[in-house]
Amino acid sequence: MSEADADALLVDRVKLGDVRAFEMLVVKYQRRIERLIGRMVRDVDLVPDIAQETFIRAYRAMPQFRGESAFYTWLYRIAVNTAKKALVELKRDPLVSEASLASREDGDETSPAESTLSDGETPEALLASKEVAAAVNAAIEALSEDLRQAITLREIEGLSYEEIADFMNCPIGTVRSRIFRAREAIAARLRPLLDTRDGARW
Repeated sequence: MSEADADALLVDRVKLGDVRAFEMLVVKYQRRIERLIGRMVRDVDLVPDIAQETFIRAYRAMPQFRGESAFYTWLYRIAVNTAKKALVELKRDPLVSEASLASREDGDETSPAESTLSDGETPEALLASKEVAAAVNAAIEALSEDLRQAITLREIEGLSYEEIADFMNCPIGTVRSRIFRAREAIAARLRPLLDTRDGARW
């Protein structure tokens, strides 16, 4: 059974009043939702509250969920909107900060670039990987909102092109173009560090 099918069964049970089924969905996606929110807010202390509000809103809106998109895509959209609303209320900027990322003690909460690049064995390699991770994160932050969202959904959240197209309400061709342009922009930032050839991408 695919993940989407398993989620659909749980959603059907929730609609029938099975609270335990919703708890299973929370357990399954809480970490991913918290990581998503953590990339949007500066104050990591706000993350659990915003995540909780996200799941409360999802539970209340479950009767309106028609299954036209994957459950996680739908939940992701609720999380983004909830975080943006919280940030507006607090008059904060929805931008990730290196300081907030560095302050997290949980190894799973490292930035996406660091998590894949920080396995060097020497101090020099670790320093170089951290520089690359910082460059990737800075490059992502410098992207326009549509490019940043597309590359985040694809490379960090692991959504399919179809799911991203549904989430961003645009054709798949547009999604592919945005991801390509985002990768090119990030590669341009990395070339001075990695001394890669033109045309090479991360």
